[in-house]
Amino acid sequence: MHQGHTVFSTMTAAAIPFISILKSTFTLFCGDSMSLAEIQSRIQRAANNAGRNPAEVTLIAVSKVQPNDRVEAILDQGHRVFGENKVQEAAGKWPDFQSRFEGVDLHLIGPLQTNKARQAMGLAQSIHTLDRPKLATTLARLAQDLGHCPDLFVQVNTGEEHQKSGVLPAEADAFVAEAQALDLPLKGLMCIPPVDEEPALHFALLAKIAERNGLSGLSMGMSSDFETAIALGATHVRVGSAIFGARTTA
Repeated sequence: MHQGHTVFSTMTAAAIPFISILKSTFTLFCGDSMSLAEIQSRIQRAANNAGRNPAEVTLIAVSKVQPNDRVEAILDQGHRVFGENKVQEAAGKWPDFQSRFEGVDLHLIGPLQTNKARQAMGLAQSIHTLDRPKLATTLARLAQDLGHCPDLFVQVNTGEEHQKSGVLPAEADAFVAEAQALDLPLKGLMCIPPVDEEPALHFALLAKIAERNGLSGLSMGMSSDFETAIALGATHVRVGSAIFGARTTA
């Protein structure tokens, strides 16, 4: 069965009208950087169009593999919420920025190895990639040791892609319950839709899973589709290239 069939079969009928509307109105030029103010304006407009409060949407500026001067330029403009994929890169970049810029809110949005969990918890205020029982128990143990834990998002592999991390949609409810039983601070869910499928389908599925589990956070939407994600309930959008331009290294 095609991997996307799970999404089509579980998507609510109410979400379907969004797809054609969003396709016709979406105008973000992928690959072109825009000013931070332009991105913020687009977020505000997308939220208003969806009848939502723009303050409900947090813009995570994804700074992975970006030169420090580009990151500092965004910090100088007053933005404080950033996303990194790798703990090692974050550790080499953010302690200095955090010492010079008050209120930095760092989100780890890449796969997290259990042997990096302690370091991650010392760096980040949020982790978006809780995706397996071993990591959940490690974070719970470290939370007891350290006396604190970042906000957590469960990553759901909505496209059921073999190469991608995340719990399967059919297993998400049980995993959320398991993490909550460990007293972990679950804020919501995260997904990365397949590149060759309509993202609205996956955003709608993630929202449905979050709703039935009483979770309010939805980390979904990137440079090419954040407006669609906002229309379908995103509380956190992860925007990199649209802010910083193309990455200088792989």
